[in-house]
Amino acid sequence: MAGDGISVSFRVVIPARYAATRLPGKPLVDIGGKPMVQYVYDRAVESGALHVIVATDDDRVIAACRKFGAESRMTSEEHASGTDRVAEVCVLEGWSAADVVVNLQADEPLMPPSLIRQVAGLLEDFEESEMATLACPVQTMDEYSNPNVVKLVRDTEGNALYFSRAPIPFDRDAQRSSSAGRCQNALRHLGIYSYRVATLLKLSSAAPCRIEEIEKLEQLRALWNGIRIRVGMTEEPPGPGVDSEDDLKEVRHIIESRSG
Repeated sequence: MAGDGISVSFRVVIPARYAATRLPGKPLVDIGGKPMVQYVYDRAVESGALHVIVATDDDRVIAACRKFGAESRMTSEEHASGTDRVAEVCVLEGWSAADVVVNLQADEPLMPPSLIRQVAGLLEDFEESEMATLACPVQTMDEYSNPNVVKLVRDTEGNALYFSRAPIPFDRDAQRSSSAGRCQNALRHLGIYSYRVATLLKLSSAAPCRIEEIEKLEQLRALWNGIRIRVGMTEEPPGPGVDSEDDLKEVRHIIESRSG
């Protein structure tokens, strides 16, 4: 099976927008003496990707990447999403339509390399899929109700039906009785995607849609335009991403504990 990452060939692009809304300068926040984007880059290299590139809109990120030896590309400040930034790199690099590229967000310093391989392998295992991503079970009611934790619903074949910051699926009967079990069937979305370049360019050329703008979730543009997204269940537990100051404190603690 290609999902174990042994046979699939893929590239990784890490979109690293400097002016993040909730945490300005997020790609360069210090974690254990290194910028966060360095951890993400290292995980991508460890995944066995053919090529790893950081795509940014800021000279400070370019300078940081140069300092720790990462390849980087300056991309437009006008991009509405990380997807658009990854698409620009594909064009700049001249990658072929059939090439597989993974979009690994710059706020995932603890993403296991095995999951990067897994999401790339999904496109080889399920050739009819145009795009792929990963999910894991929601563990707590706090996760379920947290708008920073994106939830998703799949169809019977494992393709995405919808993504939302709201608690989905909403268990009406459990709501009437008690909170126990309300998140039992919920899935947490991991912010990692794989695409074939042709699909990525198709997606990037489409205008942002209303539901994408409402939820602030770029993957909804794909569903809006009829692009099928395969959802794989994670083969190992993912580490937390960094969406807030509290997340950053948690990730710093984890990394410091490992190094200590």
